[in-house]
Amino acid sequence: MSQLEFSRHRRLRTSASLRSLVRENFLRLEDLIYPLFILEGENKREEVRSMPGVFRVSMDNLKTEMDEIVSLGIKSVLLFGIPDEKDACGTEAYHDHGIVQVATRYIKEHYPEMIVVADTCLCEYTDHGHCGLIENGDVDNDSSLELLVKTAVSQAEAGADIIAPSNMMDGFVAAIRAGLDKAGFENIPVMSYAVKYASAFYGPFRDAADSTPQFGDRKTYQMDPANRLEAMREAESDVKEGADFLIVKPGMPYLDIVRDVKNNYNLPVVIYNVSGEYSMVKAAAQNDWIDEKAVVMEMLTGMKRAGADLIITYHAKDAARWLKEQ
Repeated sequence: MSQLEFSRHRRLRTSASLRSLVRENFLRLEDLIYPLFILEGENKREEVRSMPGVFRVSMDNLKTEMDEIVSLGIKSVLLFGIPDEKDACGTEAYHDHGIVQVATRYIKEHYPEMIVVADTCLCEYTDHGHCGLIENGDVDNDSSLELLVKTAVSQAEAGADIIAPSNMMDGFVAAIRAGLDKAGFENIPVMSYAVKYASAFYGPFRDAADSTPQFGDRKTYQMDPANRLEAMREAESDVKEGADFLIVKPGMPYLDIVRDVKNNYNLPVVIYNVSGEYSMVKAAAQNDWIDEKAVVMEMLTGMKRAGADLIITYHAKDAARWLKEQ
């Protein structure tokens, strides 16, 4: 054995303190963005059946929810609205009294330091469940852009700190950037869902947001999960059109895409740890098949290692508690 030549990599793993000293990637509270589902109506706090621990709340219960989020040290929330009434044009998405606009005003008045990210899409507001206007049985790209701009401007007027368009229409960043600038919101950044795949991992979210398409699917505007080069084309377009952040969605099955985006573009990269990923972990933990804390923290750290600067995750509350314990 004395004649062998090999490296002693284990030297840097001999104790917890030493492992901590040479650790390359860290998860911080500031990295976490917590999604919130806001319902119209009163006295509502509904646990999402397929997402244990995640609730849809009405405005009169938002204070309790926000107090908990603030107490945990979470700095940012992503708002989704579920209206009582839907129509073919998603009108409630861009009304000044829309549920996301009302919630945004409330949060910015009572929790001014909280970063409010407004999801800018129409699928929760349309009676057909698609992300734009329907013409000849498909989503019409250009006419949908006009409504998305109206939605983004109304959200900015309500006080949103960041506009996060998730619709995957061609040109959506260019249209929204121009619309925001024209309305006097030059300093409101756009957090683009630049790379959003037509994924089977979104199922539980559609329970939460009541946004399941009533016909067909979203494969004509969301990306084919098999494609990698297309993701770079999508991201490049959004960078040129004025995006300030680039989101990759979903998370775990697409860490290679996160790394590609990080390596190619000098913008903050956001990963969306989506509902299906969350629900699988929760289900396995409830059956005592995994150590939930260990799995979640490993998963989120892996997303940081892949290149994510920020993580949108339904695990944010639990992760915040665990980070405080460290």
